[in-house]
Amino acid sequence: MARTPAMPKPTAAELDLLQALWPLGAATAKQVHEAMAVDKPAINYGTVLRLMQIMHGKGLLIRDESARSHVYAPAQAQDSLQTNLLKDLMQKAFAGSAKALVLAALRTGVSRAERAEIEKMLRDDQS
Repeated sequence: MARTPAMPKPTAAELDLLQALWPLGAATAKQVHEAMAVDKPAINYGTVLRLMQIMHGKGLLIRDESARSHVYAPAQAQDSLQTNLLKDLMQKAFAGSAKALVLAALRTGVSRAERAEIEKMLRDDQS
């Protein structure tokens, strides 16, 4: 039986672009550039367009070419990609231990509000 090829792992710059694109759902390079420029005013439109073209080539984005301005969308939902990246990190950095990953995350500066939310989630899960 043939295995499905693994989805490529996005670079840090590609993740930044996906963070801007996920809320939009599908968008032109211009729309993504405008969304990214809110947090990174120095970002260049040409850089965004080129990155989106590269991401399309890697399979991270899908592209609708039916209109004059191509419309791009993430090839994978945010929660799905995050889950895959987390599993990969857990295997590589924590020897497959979810407990070790969670403990490391909790040691890196969880706010009181976040800690309370985590504790509530754990209590609710035991009910």
